[in-house]
Amino acid sequence: MGYPSVEHRRVLAAAVLGRVSDPAPDDADPLRAVAGEILDVSPHLIIIETPDGTEERLVIAPWATAWHGRGTAPADLPVGAMVMMRALRDGRVVERIWADATRITGTILSIQGRRDLTVELDCGPHRGHRTIIIPYRASGRLQVRHPKFEPGYLFDAIGIRQDGGSMALLPATSQPPYLARAVPAPPHVHAGMTAGISGTATWSDTFDEEKRGAAYPMLERADTGCAQAGVSCAGLPYLSVGSLLRVTNVCSKRASDVPVVACGCLAGRFCDRCVECDTSPRGRIVELSPFSYVELGGDLVNGCFNAHIGLG
Repeated sequence: MGYPSVEHRRVLAAAVLGRVSDPAPDDADPLRAVAGEILDVSPHLIIIETPDGTEERLVIAPWATAWHGRGTAPADLPVGAMVMMRALRDGRVVERIWADATRITGTILSIQGRRDLTVELDCGPHRGHRTIIIPYRASGRLQVRHPKFEPGYLFDAIGIRQDGGSMALLPATSQPPYLARAVPAPPHVHAGMTAGISGTATWSDTFDEEKRGAAYPMLERADTGCAQAGVSCAGLPYLSVGSLLRVTNVCSKRASDVPVVACGCLAGRFCDRCVECDTSPRGRIVELSPFSYVELGGDLVNGCFNAHIGLG
């Protein structure tokens, strides 16, 4: 029996995902993601240069928190750091700042070193190889959640960009117990399902600057030029690049229409759960750009939120 035709797959996707109307939280301020390089910062004001060269001055809320490899006061962030910020009230009041944050996701190729470890990762055909450092002080915490520090196993961590490289500091998930090439089979997709699909939403910093969008695992290989597309344990239907997903953060009840702009072949190999506000079903159903993730209420350090997707 052959694979369904492209048209059949579109019909199946519409039947499975449906178009879900998600209520917004009562009296919730809209969230705006703002990114740039710190030009100056004080306890009450941060001045940045955005990627397009615009200078922005934003008020720091009295309750605001910051992260730069660890929790810190916003005023202690260094000039020159690249920040992603979550802002309220027409995008002028900052309540959360992440400085030099990066996410390091891939398949382990090699590990070298005895104290500080140098790890080479395969981050997928669209993202290439990446070499990272795991400092000795972080290795114990990472290995508790990643017991298989061996080639062929998946790796996912939160860290910071430093001196032109990346340093892994916190585990973003518990490492799947299987090899990256041995993803568990998905459940059967029932065409009668119309309430959408639940699972885990994560983020990646490999999107273009200030891009709002998503990477999705189950894309047509011919559409993406990715021979590793079409793998997921979440029972996702096939979509194409340009499809519009209605993504809901189950924890914050915030929802947004997000376009599929990239192949999520690596995300599809993680059959893990998010426990941000409850335990999600297994499987990463969408990988968001930092802008989309933050504007849906996600925390970059936590690394995931419980999500529900339908057609936008």
